[in-house]
Amino acid sequence: MSQEIHNIGIAGGGAMGEALTRGVLAAGLVSSAQLMVCEVSDERRAYLETELGIQTVRENVALVGFADTLILAVKPHVVGAVLAEIRPHVSPSHTIVSIAAGVDLAFIENGLGEGIPVVRVMPNTPALVGAAASAYCLGRFAGPRDGSRARAILEAVGRTVRVEEDLLDAVTGLSGSGPAYMYLIVEALADGAVRMGLPRDVSVLLAAQTMYGAAKMILETGEHPGRLKDMVTTPGGTTAAGLFALEEAAVRAGLQQAVERATERAREMKKRGGS
Repeated sequence: MSQEIHNIGIAGGGAMGEALTRGVLAAGLVSSAQLMVCEVSDERRAYLETELGIQTVRENVALVGFADTLILAVKPHVVGAVLAEIRPHVSPSHTIVSIAAGVDLAFIENGLGEGIPVVRVMPNTPALVGAAASAYCLGRFAGPRDGSRARAILEAVGRTVRVEEDLLDAVTGLSGSGPAYMYLIVEALADGAVRMGLPRDVSVLLAAQTMYGAAKMILETGEHPGRLKDMVTTPGGTTAAGLFALEEAAVRAGLQQAVERATERAREMKKRGGS
């Protein structure tokens, strides 16, 4: 268990709330007795209690009295209401960690009041399997303790980097939305293999494992992806033919545009205060 964290409270028991819950429990960062989730849905609370053995509540104020580290895992348009609910009860001893896309530090800090430490983070759903790609930035009242708490949570579920806040929208466009891009690529590759006669289950397995292996090569070798690509590509060979087809289809440009559009959307959401 992290020396900086005693109890974790998570406001929101949806997909990301569950992913972080499962991740920190699996990593042993805290025990189930040290974790509480606030969720308005009775059905969802029953599921989380049964599946994960954790405490759940209906009111976010209960999290404040229980936890030193509070994670805001609600939809962006709900953040303002949650801040108003907990504002009278939080203190500088708390660390507020927000994963709400497009909701900036200033909005959260204004909602909580002077002196409350806030860390804004962008994880992604592979936190569920301990393979998240995350980034975080510190608010103006956050110090080393708060950064350590946020990093401990994020490293329990994958890899993380610290960035300045003005870069966090790009992180949202890349790794925040990125799993969906990767799933689309795996699905498309598998579809191509099915067209060539491979069974569907075999095609999906091979495509997914190929993506996993390629990513692991980048992370573990530290080589530039372009160099690794060239190592696979024999002049006049099958890979060169396949890469040419991808360039003809403007796949590279399409992926760049996907990151750009998602980043722009995150900026639009931030301008509207997370709505």
